[in-house]
Amino acid sequence: MLNAPCLAGIDPFAATVRGITEPDPVRAALRAAGPVVQVDAPAGGRAWIVTDHALAREVLLDPRISKDPAFAPPGWDRRTAGLEQTAAEQPSLTTLDGPEHTELRRAHAPLLSPQRIRGHSDRIHAIARTLLTRLAADRAEIDLMADFTTRYPLTVLLDLLGIPLENIDRAADACKRMLSDQAGVQGDAIAELAGLTASGLGDNCRGLAAELRDRVPAHTTRQQLQYHLFALTFAGQLTTDAALGTLVAHLLADRPHQPPAGGEDIDELVRETLRQHPPAPFTLWRFTTTGIELAGTRLPSRAPVLVDIQGINTDPARPPGPDLAFGAGPHFCVGAHLAQLELRAVATVLRTDFPRARLAVPFADLQQARGGGLQGSRLTALPVTLHGRH
Repeated sequence: MLNAPCLAGIDPFAATVRGITEPDPVRAALRAAGPVVQVDAPAGGRAWIVTDHALAREVLLDPRISKDPAFAPPGWDRRTAGLEQTAAEQPSLTTLDGPEHTELRRAHAPLLSPQRIRGHSDRIHAIARTLLTRLAADRAEIDLMADFTTRYPLTVLLDLLGIPLENIDRAADACKRMLSDQAGVQGDAIAELAGLTASGLGDNCRGLAAELRDRVPAHTTRQQLQYHLFALTFAGQLTTDAALGTLVAHLLADRPHQPPAGGEDIDELVRETLRQHPPAPFTLWRFTTTGIELAGTRLPSRAPVLVDIQGINTDPARPPGPDLAFGAGPHFCVGAHLAQLELRAVATVLRTDFPRARLAVPFADLQQARGGGLQGSRLTALPVTLHGRH
């Protein structure tokens, strides 16, 4: 039985800044090292990263590999590792496995099904149009990364959940504070965002928050329900925020005065953006619940495991078929259809309502930054002129 090769000279968890056209050396290095690669974990000890497409799908389906942080290595610091509370402390879609996860997912999934999301399409397009029109009226050149990529998905989410939009500023501030590495700041932000959801849970409320309240298992406490709503809001904002900048940059790159694109053209742009620049470069941490073997490598119990989503998605040798932008298996992202519709809506509104929109800087000058750990890349700035040149 083999030991997994160690990745030397490259830290896959390091914070980085690079140009939008610069290749990511980490992805190629991980693939070249083998299907399972040993690395130094940010919270200490060793971790194993899966780089092979077929093996990744096996891992994402394997019941011996758990999402529950209770199985993290002893001594791991929760904040350093970026872990939620354990499933026993705070049950959620991202920490539960097995029948308990299935039961909770069954409550969420119908609210975010393709059919339900299509029913909200006109409203989501209208939100994108309103926010972009307001920005265009305010000044000639705007940085979409400064506020729009946070405010737009949050506005959509609060609107769908039935939470008054007067709370949008507080929600946006809380989401930004969620990424802080200062002790206590993240906990306060979680409490703030979870508390906002209470306004969507009244007896007369008709949004998805109230629907979820009526669908969750009977043993769900009010505090647990609010955490579920926090998770939907923060994860939904973070996922779309990360992809929006890259999508718009490619949409407007050196292509002023283009006629409106057809739906198929925009759908392909959304798919390719998510494939090449997935919102998360890795899965969240998973942990073996017993000793297992992966591709001839023996992993001990409580071994931390990641799947290299971005590396697998962009692997030239990957077979045709669905990518891993939103994961796979029981933990496939429940909000995937909403995120894709939000991206399509922005692209469509830019093409139809702002046909002269263009980047205010050369495409190659755009920079993308990754905060380190499991965080994905985000453009540092996206200056655009929505009315372009006449």
